[in-house]
Amino acid sequence: MEIWINPACSKCRSAVKLLDAEGADYTVRRYLEDVPSEDEIRGVLDRLGLEPWDITRTQEDAAKELGVKEWPRDAGSREQWIKALAEHPKLIQRPIITADDGTAVVARTDEAVRGALSR
Repeated sequence: MEIWINPACSKCRSAVKLLDAEGADYTVRRYLEDVPSEDEIRGVLDRLGLEPWDITRTQEDAAKELGVKEWPRDAGSREQWIKALAEHPKLIQRPIITADDGTAVVARTDEAVRGALSR
């Protein structure tokens, strides 16, 4: 199990605290420092069953500068979104947990973290 975190994020800290309390075996990826590649983002999206616009933090300054709220949300624009996430990792919703069963979850709630633990 791996968790993508931004240590400055309270939801990330809460998720890590819960994983520790449950005795989970996991690795931490500080994705702002260890930036995921476009291929890694595609893989996580497949595991999440989501599209890149579903995990984009549209209120971030970089999102506003890029104008992502105006971008089409369709198959033809998917790669544009993925490229933006790879170039501006702060846009990636957090935390993301990749579970041992090949799935992943955006773990913004305790319930989501517990769901990842049960996989």
